[in-house]
Amino acid sequence: MISLNELIDSAGFAEKVRNLAKDFRQKFGLAQVHQLGLVVASVEKSAEDLEAKGIGPFFIAEGSPVLWQERGEKKSFKGKLGLAYIEGIELELLEPGEGSDFYRQHLDPQGKIMIQHLGLLAADVDASAKKLEDAGYRVWVRGKLKSGPMTTDFAYMDTISEAGFIIEFISWRLFGFSFSPRPGLIHALGRLEKWSGIRSIKT
Repeated sequence: MISLNELIDSAGFAEKVRNLAKDFRQKFGLAQVHQLGLVVASVEKSAEDLEAKGIGPFFIAEGSPVLWQERGEKKSFKGKLGLAYIEGIELELLEPGEGSDFYRQHLDPQGKIMIQHLGLLAADVDASAKKLEDAGYRVWVRGKLKSGPMTTDFAYMDTISEAGFIIEFISWRLFGFSFSPRPGLIHALGRLEKWSGIRSIKT
């Protein structure tokens, strides 16, 4: 696994991200990396540390997905995440949460921010997942987040053995229409949270 600092502490961050699991992604005709999924002990503390480096501000939220199906078994999961962008790449901070060890098993004992998964945008999460399933890679987690008119479908694929990372397919929809949140919007929400003194909203 690779730590975030290995990528951000030198020049060419976006290019280095584009090269992660490049051979695997090209083999299956997958999209560019949109998101780095980062497992941390505390989203708020890690966000604060990264903001001190000029990244963000992070938008932080907590709650439970309306669907969390892990290796075919439905579970009740509760967690917290933080979102920000750097050079057009989305950073997603994720705490271990409750109800599953999916994130916890990738938490670094020395406190480093480790890259657990690579998030790729997909028009149809299930169709993208099936493409890899047909090649022998199982769906690890199939999930859905919902907040008002916005839904986020996602599927984590068990691709570590060949890709070196979990591959995640992500689809955002607002009122049923596909969209991708812009960095300016995410950072504006992060600034609003900090201004209000409410560092994490409950969804």
